Amino acid sequence: MTVVASPTTGRATRALAGTGTLLAFQARRDRVKLPVWVGGLGLFVAYVSTAVPQIAPQESDLETTAVLFRLPVGRMLTGPAYGLEAPTYERFFASGYGLYFGIIAALMNIMLVVRHTRLEEQTGRSELVRAGAVGRYAGLTATLLLAVVTNVLAALVVSGAAVASGYLAAGAWLFGAGVGAGGLTFAGIAAVAAQVSTSARAAAGLSGAVLGAAFLVRAGGDTPREGGTALSWFSPLAWAQQTAPFVLDRWWPLAIPCAVAAVLVALAYVLQARRDHGAGVLGERRGRAEAAWWLGTPLGLAFRLQRGNLLGWGAGLVLAGVVDGAFAQAMIDAGDSLPEAFRDVLGADAVLDGYLAFIALFVGYLAAAYGVSAVLLVRTEELRGRADTVLATPTSRQAWFGAHVVVAVLGVVVLLLLAGAAAGLAAAAVTGQAALVGTMVAAHLNLVPGVLVVVALAVALAGVAPRLVAPVAWSAVGVVVFVGNFGSLLELPEALVALSPLSHLAQLPVESFALVPALVLLLLAAGGIAVGLWGVRRREINR
Repeated sequence: MTVVASPTTGRATRALAGTGTLLAFQARRDRVKLPVWVGGLGLFVAYVSTAVPQIAPQESDLETTAVLFRLPVGRMLTGPAYGLEAPTYERFFASGYGLYFGIIAALMNIMLVVRHTRLEEQTGRSELVRAGAVGRYAGLTATLLLAVVTNVLAALVVSGAAVASGYLAAGAWLFGAGVGAGGLTFAGIAAVAAQVSTSARAAAGLSGAVLGAAFLVRAGGDTPREGGTALSWFSPLAWAQQTAPFVLDRWWPLAIPCAVAAVLVALAYVLQARRDHGAGVLGERRGRAEAAWWLGTPLGLAFRLQRGNLLGWGAGLVLAGVVDGAFAQAMIDAGDSLPEAFRDVLGADAVLDGYLAFIALFVGYLAAAYGVSAVLLVRTEELRGRADTVLATPTSRQAWFGAHVVVAVLGVVVLLLLAGAAAGLAAAAVTGQAALVGTMVAAHLNLVPGVLVVVALAVALAGVAPRLVAPVAWSAVGVVVFVGNFGSLLELPEALVALSPLSHLAQLPVESFALVPALVLLLLAAGGIAVGLWGVRRREINR
């Protein structure tokens, strides 16, 4: 008997031809990135499960700290505060940190999907791939399958790490499933954004805007009362939290992110069928007939290329400053009732001063991450061939490279200044102490020399050994964060603590400004930048 395939079946098969090969290829390309993301989630579990018992040796010690999370400002930062009226280590973990696991999973999926869809079209690589025996939907399908595998692994790693930390298995598996389901939702959001936008940057920006809106909607819903309100359910970040791990242990809310993800994926396929390859559903707007005069200078062009990155980080840091500063009054109210270990983390007997110093240090981590991302943008311009066009004009390598370095350095200073002002204004508003504005600006600007050392390391590598800049520079940021968070808790060796440039600076406002360490770090930063400028002049471009 002869079996004849229907035309519909044949078309479907052709549309997905090569999916397995592309999936293997994408997994091969992401063999470092995705394990780092997934492993980072597991390390986050290990960090929280280690740090919280250090702060509160007995579960009864959590009650005072849990009160901070139950306040309106605390719920705005962390979520609906399920179970914190009778806190345990598990409940404190899920309620206090669950939101940030969801944000990390969202970012992981946004970057994964945009990287393998819109970026591939933008660079022309997908056109070369589709010139072979590859179906129209193979690339999108392979990307979504990779996202599913990645989120399943993330859920297993988070759940396994939580169980290994001694948390109850039922709640741990539910918590991990919530992280994975939330990630799938943002994979669907990014898939739609990749069809709508005309560039990878626009697709990532649109997806990031949805993530920011989800945070704001959730904050607006969770702030009025414990457990959240009806508004909370309109945020993708709230669905996993509404499962209430270790309290209610309800699985049914996870049906929402799974259903939304399925709808978004279907929409992405429909949109891809209706657009031309390489184009977006929304066409590019017309540019100006004549460019501004300053775009004809290396510095002006560098600023234009860095503008989106700077604005994105700036908005995030200002928002973080406002939210953290608004928590100042809650720290004052808690006062002497906070556990002693909590004071050790803050590094001060005066709780408010220690808290303000910790805020500044946390923003310093983010500013270092911005600086590294700004330097990596120069490398991206080089690898995509756009640097060749600039260098074909009467523009020297040092002028081109140095302009980006100037923007990165000034960006660090401006971001720290804005974040400090935002935190100071918020703290002054809730406490009535106007002097906190100047205090917080000084505390943030005090970190500039240390952050610039990290940036200078990235600049030096970009000039001398560009292939090492991404792994080494991001590792340096990781060391800074690790030392800053674990240094006092784990009593790390002085030699390891000294690897973080931020550890050499005074902690304002707990301590007085120290001029000598700041000058030494500035000299080191200048030396690293000089090495980068020297190296870029002597090496081959695009290598």
